[in-house]
Amino acid sequence: MVGVAQQEGQGPGQEQRNAPEYQGRPDHRTTTAEQGRFCVARCSCGWRGPARRARSLARTDAEGHTGGG
Repeated sequence: MVGVAQQEGQGPGQEQRNAPEYQGRPDHRTTTAEQGRFCVARCSCGWRGPARRARSLARTDAEGHTGGG
């Protein structure tokens, strides 16, 4: 198992979540979608994570976006 250190500051998608048009919108519903050999995390707010080969990494991206990580 590999540990991941969280750095202070803005993580992936943080800028978009802080954008004025997303303020006051608590409904971030994330899903993952298969695209060939890759998996992508997506959110109801329009955010899209990077393509990952591992589904677990795409889920981690989604958790990071919603602040659940």
